[in-house]
Amino acid sequence: MATITDTMMESTPSAQTPAAAGKTVTKEDRGYLDTSNGAVADWAATEIRGDTDILASQASSRVPFGDWRDQFFQKGYYVVKGAIPRERADAYRQRMLDWFAKFDFGFDINDKSTWVQEHLPKMMKGESSSTIAPPMRSGHGKSEALTAPLLSEPGVIEPFAQLWNTDELLVSFDAPNITLPGRTDVDGAPWPHVDQSPTRKGLVCVQGIVNLSPAGPNDGGLQLFTGSSELFEQFFVEHPLQPKPEGAPGQVDWYGFTDADVKWFTDRGCERIKVEADPGDVIIWDSRTVHYSSQPASDVIRTIMYATYAPASLASPEDLALKAELFKRYEGSTHWPHCNIWGQGKAMRDGKICSGEREEPLERPVVTDTVLKLAGLKSY
Repeated sequence: MATITDTMMESTPSAQTPAAAGKTVTKEDRGYLDTSNGAVADWAATEIRGDTDILASQASSRVPFGDWRDQFFQKGYYVVKGAIPRERADAYRQRMLDWFAKFDFGFDINDKSTWVQEHLPKMMKGESSSTIAPPMRSGHGKSEALTAPLLSEPGVIEPFAQLWNTDELLVSFDAPNITLPGRTDVDGAPWPHVDQSPTRKGLVCVQGIVNLSPAGPNDGGLQLFTGSSELFEQFFVEHPLQPKPEGAPGQVDWYGFTDADVKWFTDRGCERIKVEADPGDVIIWDSRTVHYSSQPASDVIRTIMYATYAPASLASPEDLALKAELFKRYEGSTHWPHCNIWGQGKAMRDGKICSGEREEPLERPVVTDTVLKLAGLKSY
């Protein structure tokens, strides 16, 4: 089986960078994630595509499915138990931690004095004890060798195929999250947000987490506000959109909430819950749900992979072209697999490209037929 560099799709049209492809740049972003692509797409300036009523029509239907989907549409989230056998989940977790230790910053998993930013790869604001690896190129990102088989796991794909009623899916070029407990060098305050643009209407995206470590009551994990997805549009009717603040993510499909905003939701009956899961489980949730990651109160290193799947038929030719270009550059994008394709560039450190950046992963991923289809480089 081939690797990415062995599989250059010469027939794939060359993709433009996000700015050249018509995504308006309004300001630089150096607060959320310091990368070489410092563009921020403002709400009014960004083309909204990829809308669909596939999920919304299911949500409004009163015909029960008789399976886990009934709970998903009722509560806005669901934990798919045992999507990956525990033994394989543990192996994926170990490989991810081994990969994390390969950065040449002095990190030692057995020496907690090295669990500080000086010895860690770049991380995202808001994931204070985490390292979320953004660009795929460099081991800062997605296309390390363990990721392709992980995202190709049948048990991970199946719930999304059920929801979308098709197995012809694309996957997001997302990232792992490794959260080190007990850190004191960073701010651990919650960062409540949604990963759907306020300008999109209805239930049009379902996100996922592939859980590789225990997520019990005291472990790090996903916190969400039940019922908040149903209030999504009402909130923005009562709170008209303002230009994105400095430090907001560059992508359009993201909105952060203040404490006062969160109170608006809780005053209307939304309850904050900690989603509990075991290694090998997949957590899926409505992208309109207000959520954030909580920091570990235990000694467990949170180890997960973000993964979202959506029908390939929803992607435009230009998004497929850009997706193909990012794939060949080992570069990450957003939580959205079929639109809002936004190259993240290279991680920066102290105003310069981080020394941990590489032009390709330490170990190239094996490119199977399934991987090519999920990445949008091969038609179903």
